[in-house]
Amino acid sequence: MNKLLIVDDESSICTALSFALEDDYEIYTALDELSTIDIITNIDISIVLLDLNLGKSNGIDVLKQIKIIKPDIAVLIMTAYGTIESTVEAIKSGAFYYITKPIKIDELILLVNKAHEYISLNSKIKYLSNQINMNNSNYNMIGNSKKMLDIFDLINRVKDIDSSVLITGESGTGKELVAKAIHFEGSRNGNPFNIINCSAIPGNLLESELFGFKKGSFTGAFEDRKGIIELSNEGTLFLDEIGDMDMNLQTKLLRVLQDKVVFPIGSIKGTKINVRFIAVTNKDLKQEVKTNNFRKDLFYRLNVIHISMPPLRERREDIPRLVDHFLKKYNILLSKDIKGISAKALQAIEKYKFDGNVRELQNIIERAVALTRDDFISVEDLPEDVFFSENIVSIYDDIIPIYVGENMKSIERRVIEYNLKKFENSRKKTSESLGISERNLRYKIKEYN
Repeated sequence: MNKLLIVDDESSICTALSFALEDDYEIYTALDELSTIDIITNIDISIVLLDLNLGKSNGIDVLKQIKIIKPDIAVLIMTAYGTIESTVEAIKSGAFYYITKPIKIDELILLVNKAHEYISLNSKIKYLSNQINMNNSNYNMIGNSKKMLDIFDLINRVKDIDSSVLITGESGTGKELVAKAIHFEGSRNGNPFNIINCSAIPGNLLESELFGFKKGSFTGAFEDRKGIIELSNEGTLFLDEIGDMDMNLQTKLLRVLQDKVVFPIGSIKGTKINVRFIAVTNKDLKQEVKTNNFRKDLFYRLNVIHISMPPLRERREDIPRLVDHFLKKYNILLSKDIKGISAKALQAIEKYKFDGNVRELQNIIERAVALTRDDFISVEDLPEDVFFSENIVSIYDDIIPIYVGENMKSIERRVIEYNLKKFENSRKKTSESLGISERNLRYKIKEYN
């Protein structure tokens, strides 16, 4: 429930107005300037009814203080007929509107509701503006875990170069966000960023979408049409689910990557292009190459820079920040005022295995914000799947036991053993996790046999 503050030096007026508005708002009252500023500072007030004639205080001065402390508060001025000139000054100082005394309750309720609508609309506009800026920045990806900080660093290092990028990772890990960050943070940010889903479009149609066609080149080709590769010239083409592209198209795409020339269907004349390609897949392309489902030469052309997105279960320390981000997002989009999440509910979420990764977490929080009747999300607001034992990840999986009196070599050996096991004997991932070189890791493995 939204909070409303009534400020008038006559307690009878505060009582009468409180009675009229208490069904729809949580009401606070103040009789003087000091109490007003104290409430505004410490309570999340949305709307203020402020009397211009506030005893010894000047209502306009109080208004200015309120707007300095919380600029987004909607202030309705209550004024007598003889003070219209002061009311105009109040509007200039940031008041939302005014109402004259004696106050008509129907008129007051109408104005208060309009103020509430204004606040809600203003919040949505601010949120959407922030989203536009955030969608064009790697900071739209939430996280301060080492894995995410490494991703941010890699984005910063590759954003201004033209090399192809291959982004891999499970569904819902934020691969598209990385691609957008690389483009919009980089030197191509003023040029096109186009997306094509290689798995959602049938092969014959995908070819014409990629390369374009000449009039009359096939039935239904009534005019020349540029393909998305050519339309992405000077910018970036995001090839989503590249692992699902058929072999014939892979061959044609390889030629474009090699020659920087695109040939529309039905044309013998090519067009030079300058396009940065960012490919994304949740498949293991190395395995696809071994099974002859993906061209080896195309894989190496795309895999100049490889970015591997970690699943959410491998960066659980980021979950509280993600939860807070999605709470704020859906408070605004769903016009709710959820204050936070209970410790038990957050603990349950942190233990969940998240096959759907960040996207699944976002859906869980959206559902909870939409359905909860309380100020805080509780365990009752979470889906039952969160509590099924097979969906729970032990909070102790990543803890390595160290004993009092154990020597450092023994500790180091155990740390290396646990990490090698976790990363399935991948020395590259183990060395990255431990922050040492692969050469140093090989030395340690040999030393500890």
